[in-house]
Amino acid sequence: MTTVLTPASPLTAADRCDRCGAQAYLRVVLMSGGELLFCAHHGRKFEPELKKIAAEIQDETERLTTTSKSASDEER
Repeated sequence: MTTVLTPASPLTAADRCDRCGAQAYLRVVLMSGGELLFCAHHGRKFEPELKKIAAEIQDETERLTTTSKSASDEER
């Protein structure tokens, strides 16, 4: 997915996917001024349509594959 880095605030666990209610990892700012939030699954599923209507896409899906620095070796 093409992303645009913006000074937007990071997504938190309180941000939920507008489609299914899972934790959101993508914020899509629409050209019309609104915004949509998506989990990684729905962000990928709707990617072609979102690219057509998005002014900006904040993609934080890389957080799904990073390991916490505070996790012990046994937890990894």
